[in-house]
Amino acid sequence: MENDNSFTNEEQQSAQPQQPQQDSDNVRFDNRLNLAPLTEGIAAVKKELSSVIVGQEKMIDQLLVAMLSNGHVLLEGVPGIAKTITAKLLAKTLDIGFSRIQFTPDLMPSDILGTSVYDLKKTEFEFKKGPVFSNLILIDEINRAPAKTQAALFEVMEERQVTIDGNRYVMDAPFLVIATQNPIEQEGTYRLPEAQLDRFLFKISVDYPKLEEEIAIITREHELQDHDKLGNIKAVLTSQQIRDFQSTVKQIIIEPQLVAYIAKIVINTRENAFLYLGASPRASIAILNAAKGFAALRGRDFVTPEDIKESAIPVLQHRVIVSPEREMEGLTGTEIIRQILESVEIPR
Repeated sequence: MENDNSFTNEEQQSAQPQQPQQDSDNVRFDNRLNLAPLTEGIAAVKKELSSVIVGQEKMIDQLLVAMLSNGHVLLEGVPGIAKTITAKLLAKTLDIGFSRIQFTPDLMPSDILGTSVYDLKKTEFEFKKGPVFSNLILIDEINRAPAKTQAALFEVMEERQVTIDGNRYVMDAPFLVIATQNPIEQEGTYRLPEAQLDRFLFKISVDYPKLEEEIAIITREHELQDHDKLGNIKAVLTSQQIRDFQSTVKQIIIEPQLVAYIAKIVINTRENAFLYLGASPRASIAILNAAKGFAALRGRDFVTPEDIKESAIPVLQHRVIVSPEREMEGLTGTEIIRQILESVEIPR
C-alpha cells in the first residue's frame, strides 16, 4: 500500500527521538519514577517462568505488559504450544486468586457468573458466586462456547463488575482474563463476537517453537525427573505489588506528538480501503496503555515510538476486519497493520 508519508528504514531511524534506547546496557538515564521495584518484580516472574517454559519470550513479555496495563489477553494458536501452561504458570508466580474455566458448547452463563440459590433456612435467595470471581481467570478454549455464553463476559471484562438480579458485584483488583483459543478453522469452534474481541487488550498469536527451542523442550522432558511442572514454581508478587505496579505504569510519560501518532495509526485503519472495519477509540486507548506497559518493562518512565509500534499489532489485529475481496486474496489484518505502521510518519 503506497503512501506519500512512507519512510525508508534509514529515514525511520533518523526520525526517532534522540532518547536512550532501552536495550543498550551501556546507556544510563534518570527516571522520574522509581521503577526499581517493578523491574525487579517482573524479572523475578520471568525467572520463574523460564524454569519451565522454553522460548516464547515475546508471548511472556506481552502477557506481563497486559498485567501491568490492567488488560485482558487472548492467546491464539494450535494445541500443544504452551498457551494454557504459560497462563497457569503466570498465575502460580502471583500470590492472587486463580480460577480456570473450560469453555464447552453446553456451558451456560450461570456456570461462569454464578446463580441465586434459595436458602430454606433464611427463606430468601442467596447469590452463589461463580468461578469468574477471582483475580486471574484462565478461560480455556474460549471459542468453543456459543455467543450467548460469550455475552456473559462482556460486563465483567469491561467494567470489572457483574450485575445479577439487579445487584452489582465488583471484582477484586487486580482482575485479569487470559483466554486461549484454537484457530477458528478447527471443527467445533465459534467466531468470537466483535464486542467480545474489543475487550481484549492483546491478541497474541503463539507460534511453533524454533528448532533449537524444540530440541531444548525434548531434552528437558527427557531429563526431567519431577513431571509436576507447577510444583517448583513459587509466588514472587503479591496483589498489592501488582496494584502498585499498575499505578506506576499509569504515570509513564508520553509526549503530545506520540499521542497524535497513536491517533493517526488508528484513524488510518478506518480510512484504509483494504479494511471493512477499522479500530475504535478504545483501540487508541489500548495502544496508549500498552505502550506505557512496554516502556515500564524496558525500565523507562517515558514512551518511545518503538513502544507504540510494538503495541500496535497485538492491540489492533483482532479489532479490524479485512474486506472480503482482500481476504479472498489472502491478505490478513496483521499484514495491513504492518503496512499502516510503515506509512504513518514517525514523530521527530
